[in-house]
Amino acid sequence: MASISSSEAIEALAADIGENVYIDVAKWHLFLSNAHLHTTVAEKLYPLLSGNKLSADQVTQVLQSIPVKLGGGKREVPLADLIPMQCMVNLISNSKFRF
Repeated sequence: MASISSSEAIEALAADIGENVYIDVAKWHLFLSNAHLHTTVAEKLYPLLSGNKLSADQVTQVLQSIPVKLGGGKREVPLADLIPMQCMVNLISNSKFRF
C-alpha cells in the first residue's frame, strides 16, 4: 500500500472534520466545512497525530487558538467556545481522525 503525503492526509482529515464537527449557535449547527474552518483545524491538529491519542488539552488548545469572527468582525470568539462537548469528544477519541 502506498503511503499518502502529508497534504493528502491533511485534506482527508479536513474532510472528516468538516463533515462531523460543527459550531452550535442557538441550537443551529454549522458544520466546519460550511464555515470554512475545517482545513485550519486539520492543519493544526495533524502535527499532533503522531500515532498517539490526542489529549483533551491538545484539542482545546488548538481550538482556543482559532478565532472566529462574529457580527461582521465586530467580535472574535475562540472556536473552542462554539463547538459542543460531543464534537470535542469526537475530535479527541474518534479513530477516523487518526493517520
